[in-house]
Amino acid sequence: MTTKIAIIDDHQLFREGVKRILEFEKTFQVVAEGDDGGDALSIVNAYNPDVIIMDINMPHVNGIEATRELIEKHSDTKIIILSIHDDENYVTHALQTGASGYLLKEMDADALIDAVKVVADGGCYLHPKVTHNLVNEYRKLAAGQSGTGYVQSVELRRPLHLLTRRECEVLQMLADGKSNRGIGEALFISEKTVKNHVSNILQKMNVNDRTQAVVVAIKNGWVEVR
Repeated sequence: MTTKIAIIDDHQLFREGVKRILEFEKTFQVVAEGDDGGDALSIVNAYNPDVIIMDINMPHVNGIEATRELIEKHSDTKIIILSIHDDENYVTHALQTGASGYLLKEMDADALIDAVKVVADGGCYLHPKVTHNLVNEYRKLAAGQSGTGYVQSVELRRPLHLLTRRECEVLQMLADGKSNRGIGEALFISEKTVKNHVSNILQKMNVNDRTQAVVVAIKNGWVEVR
């Protein structure tokens, strides 16, 4: 089954680079391109893409504004925001307006392809560095709510009844913000094996994506926030 993709970015060279990467995947087809968020609605109406990859900073209508307008008029639109900003405020704003993914422009080709696949299937995908920053923000909020600060010495109740020890290790590294490649290098296993572990974790935890898995794990004390 072909995944139709639209790319909206005001830098032509960047668009061409993203398009070239995506077209390495045989099931991907870039059906439209635009150079401003104002193009988004007409592109959706004309091409009905499965996923829109959209820059956050554009001269006339930025990616956040375009996302808000699209979601208001086409609530099932799946949008991945591209940005140079890893600040959690940008990420939160993008997700609140309806984006399904947030990637940094420093990402590698594999992350881009993985993100499109996850979002096309109805999931949510965040760049690992962004996930790490969100986890840190969650820790600050938890510390403020407790009034006594975050307690590092709390005994972790790892879900060994649910996950294998290896899956617990992978889950911890997801919380640390590591990419599949980084997890593979740390555990001396292939990226394919990492992906299999992540898939098993999501299924066992009954969540849709790695971000939800990390949030659930933090709330239940299954991982260390460090």
